[in-house]
Amino acid sequence: MRKPVIELEDIGKTFQVAERTAGLASAVKSLFNRKHREVEALKDISFSIGEGEIVGYIGPNGAGKSTTIKVMSGILVPDKGTCTVMGFTPWRDRSQYVEHIGVVFGQRSQLWWDVPVIDSFELLRDIYRIPEPIYRDNLTMLTAMLALDDILGVPVRQLSLGQRMRCEIAASLLHNPKLLFLDEPTIGLDAVSKIAVRKFIKRINKERGVTVILTTHDMSDIEALADRILMIGKGTLLYDGTLPELKARFGSGRTLTVDYREHTEPIELPGASRLSWTPERAVYAFDAERIKLADLIAPLSQQVELLDIAVDEKGIDEIIVQLYEEHQI
Repeated sequence: MRKPVIELEDIGKTFQVAERTAGLASAVKSLFNRKHREVEALKDISFSIGEGEIVGYIGPNGAGKSTTIKVMSGILVPDKGTCTVMGFTPWRDRSQYVEHIGVVFGQRSQLWWDVPVIDSFELLRDIYRIPEPIYRDNLTMLTAMLALDDILGVPVRQLSLGQRMRCEIAASLLHNPKLLFLDEPTIGLDAVSKIAVRKFIKRINKERGVTVILTTHDMSDIEALADRILMIGKGTLLYDGTLPELKARFGSGRTLTVDYREHTEPIELPGASRLSWTPERAVYAFDAERIKLADLIAPLSQQVELLDIAVDEKGIDEIIVQLYEEHQI
């Protein structure tokens, strides 16, 4: 078993949210008599993450993902429970702790908007007090791996989103962190930029052993990168396991699409439900654990002249939605 880098036990966090009814009178009244309700963002969250893992931390909006990340990065103090990261308590040992982590937020920048990228890197070198030889080695390595040569002298505001995200990732790794928090790192990126960012994340994980916590709504990022998935909903941990395990649990559903010579009547198949039908094409849904594909094709071939057959597995997005529905999220 890998050495634990992050250990959370029974973490809980509750926020007070102001509320009032609509209208001017209610707005004036709330100035003198404000009402609040409590929202339990995290409910006894417990998990452990090993050294060198890439973990996808997923869940719907408002599930508690950002709150958990803020606790682990030392921004928020939980109401109860314990959190240890690399031997530190993040909110107590913040000044020493931040030297060992990198954070990338897809919708927030740690780069200065109006100055060239290299100037931001130099400022970060001073903030983290990175020794000059280490800084130069890391800058050379990151520039080569993320193809930054042509944009280091360009002001951040003039970069495309894909270029800026590559620079954000480089900035988060200049000080040799052992742990990297990535929040929506590929949001809004084109396919080429997404692939480049994913390749780099996998490479830095493999070559430098950086532990990666990935928070995203893009399930293709999860499929491409994550060794393990933590799924949260309404402040509660719903699933902790691998993607293949999740697919094995919920992913036995298949879609069968059949093209054939024109046939005037819909064909019913025992063990499958018909999703759509035309005189030239029919689409069926079936459970691969309960019925074999051959047992569906045989009766079809006896009634129509088959031209083409396609079988599609249930997508990861559908599986995630199914798990949410199971827990009434």
